[in-house]
Amino acid sequence: MRRNAVSAKQGGAGAVKAMWQAYTKSSLILRVTIALVLGVAVGLVGGQDVADWLAPFGDLLLRLLRFLIVPIVLFTLMVGINQASAGSMGRVGRKVFVYYIGTSALAIAVGLTVASLFSPGSGMTLDSSAEVSVPENPGIAQVLLGVVPDNIIGAFAELNLLGIIFTAIVFGIALLKLRTSESHGALAEQLYRIIEALNELTLKVMSGVLHYVPIGVFAIVAGTVAEQGMETLLSLGDMVLVLYIALGVHLLLYCALMGAFGVKLRHFFREARTPMATAFATQSSSGTLPLTLDAARRMGLSRSTYGFSLPLGATINMDGAAIRIAISAVFAANVIGAPLDFISMLEIVLIGTLVSIGTAGVPGAGIIMIATVFAQVGLPIETVALLTAIDALVGMGCTALNVTGDMVGASIIARSEEDPQRDVCVDASRS
Repeated sequence: MRRNAVSAKQGGAGAVKAMWQAYTKSSLILRVTIALVLGVAVGLVGGQDVADWLAPFGDLLLRLLRFLIVPIVLFTLMVGINQASAGSMGRVGRKVFVYYIGTSALAIAVGLTVASLFSPGSGMTLDSSAEVSVPENPGIAQVLLGVVPDNIIGAFAELNLLGIIFTAIVFGIALLKLRTSESHGALAEQLYRIIEALNELTLKVMSGVLHYVPIGVFAIVAGTVAEQGMETLLSLGDMVLVLYIALGVHLLLYCALMGAFGVKLRHFFREARTPMATAFATQSSSGTLPLTLDAARRMGLSRSTYGFSLPLGATINMDGAAIRIAISAVFAANVIGAPLDFISMLEIVLIGTLVSIGTAGVPGAGIIMIATVFAQVGLPIETVALLTAIDALVGMGCTALNVTGDMVGASIIARSEEDPQRDVCVDASRS
C-alpha cells in the first residue's frame, strides 16, 4: 500500500511537471490571448464577486512589473549609453523628440478626422447635474522641473520615471567619459562590467515574471469587464467604437511608416504583440515597460537606441491618449449641439499635442488632458463625467497604442541609425 501511495505521488508530481513544461514552452502570446478571452468570459458570467476574488492575482502582476521598472530602466539605459558615443546619443535624442511630437500631432488629426466622419455623441443630452473632479494641472514648467529629482532615492521609491531616466542618463554619460580617462579608465571599465552583469541579471528575473503574465492578465481583464459591464458599453458604444476605429487607422499609419523605413512588419509584431496585449490589459505604459524593453531586445535593436527612447516614450509619448483627446472633444461638441469648426480643430491639434506631452505620467493624466483641452476650446467640463463611465474600456486600447507607438519609434530610429543593408527586426532566434 505504501509503495502504491509513493508511486501515485510520484506520478502526480510528474504530471504537474509535464503540465508546467508544456505551459512554459508554449507561445507567450498564445497564453496571453487565451487569458484575454477567458477574462472577458469570466467577467461577464461571474460578475463582481468572481472579479473581487481574482483581484489579488492581477495586483500581483502589476507589482511584479513595477518591481522591475527601476533596475531595468537604470541598467538598460546606462549600458545603452556606454555602447554609443555622446554625439550619436544627441542625434538619437533629436530624432526621438521629433518622432514623438510628430506622431502625437498626427494622432490628434486622425482622431478628429475619424470622429468628424462618425459624429459620436450626436443625439445625446448633457446631464447638468453631472459632476467630475479634475485633478489640478501641474503645468509644463512644473513637469519639466520634476525631471530633475531633488532626491535620487526618493525618485526611485516614488517610481518617478522621468527622474530615473535623468539619473541614468547623467551617470551613464559620466561613466562613458570616465572609461576614456587615463587615471580611472580601468576602474570605470570594471564598474561598467558590473552594471552590464546586473542588466543581464534583471533580464533573467524578467524571464521568470513572463510566465506569470497570462495569469495576471486574466485576472485584470475579468475584473475590468465585471466592473464596466455590458450596460456601460452599450450606452456609450458609439464613442468606444469610433475610438477603436481611430486607433486602428493610426496603427495602419504606423505600419506604413515602418514599411517606408524598411522595418519588417512580421518580425516587429511577432515580438511586439505581447507587450501590446499586456498594455491593453493593465492600462499602464510604465508598468508594461519591462516587457517593451525585452521585446526591443528580441527584435535585435541597439541598446543605445531603445534604452533611451522606450523609457522616455513610456512617459511622454501618448499617441493613444492624443486620439482620445480628439474624439472626446468631438463627442462633447456633438452632445451640446455645437460641432467643431476648422479653426477649433486646428487649436485642438496644437493644444492637444503640447498637453499630451506636458501632463503625461502625472496622476489623473487622462482627465487632466481632456479637461485642459476642453477649457481652451470652450467645451463644457461636465461632459468629462460622461466619459469617465467608459474610462477603462477606452484606456485599454489607448494604452496599447501608446506602447506600440514607442516600439515603432525605437524601430525606425534604430533603422535610420543602422547600415541600410542590415535588417533591424531580426529573427528572435538570432537575437
